[in-house]
Amino acid sequence: MRFASLGSGSQGNALIVEAGGTRLLLDCGFSSREVTARLARLGIDPGGLAAILVTHEHADHVGGVFAFARRHRLAVYLTHGTHRAAARGRAALPDCHLIDGHAVFAIDGIEVRPYPVPHDAREPVQYAFSDGDRCLGVLTDSGSITSHIIDVLRLCDGLVLECNHDQELLATSRYPAQLKQRIGGRFGHLENGQAAALLRQVDARRLQHVVAAHLSQENNRPHLAARALALALDCAEEWIGVADQEGGFGWRQLG
Repeated sequence: MRFASLGSGSQGNALIVEAGGTRLLLDCGFSSREVTARLARLGIDPGGLAAILVTHEHADHVGGVFAFARRHRLAVYLTHGTHRAAARGRAALPDCHLIDGHAVFAIDGIEVRPYPVPHDAREPVQYAFSDGDRCLGVLTDSGSITSHIIDVLRLCDGLVLECNHDQELLATSRYPAQLKQRIGGRFGHLENGQAAALLRQVDARRLQHVVAAHLSQENNRPHLAARALALALDCAEEWIGVADQEGGFGWRQLG
């Protein structure tokens, strides 16, 4: 089982998960042309994808989903609320699967576990993926940590974890007060300390990879995110991966 990011941040998000010959695209916040180019960097042709999974309707996650899915005749999995919010003004998806945010399902060789998160969207979910031996957990776009989130992620072998902002940088940024409140609120985005607190509640002995993701270019710095997560795990900062907007991160294997 392996995974890679096409890019992570407020300008667009997309993640590839692969196991047993099945490749899934998690979110597609880039144009069709851009996501095709970014897939090519990883040696992937769009026709080799089994499906797209969507977390929520915000443009940096769903912006390219409809056009890309129609162009390549791909199945799309998303909650009813996300579909209702994202489909307005867009042509219908060629193969749409409405999912229950609490129900596990399978796409070929990958078990997919969606789970709800507190975020200011219609019916947002995040996902954990398993090939039967290893598990990858993804958590971005969540304003707070719930006991259910911890239950889903505590036994993962790899984590892609939102470190959207540094609390002090956000407080002193040029953002309007209302936007600061939204980002830092219960339905906004995780800050470095919250992500670190989550890591203290999972089985760190299982973790082969931890990658900080969805960093704000304005309100965070890669070294601050890496330091917070490294302190939580009592490991070297260099061991923590950091996804960026332009390059995401390359393939990481769960063995």
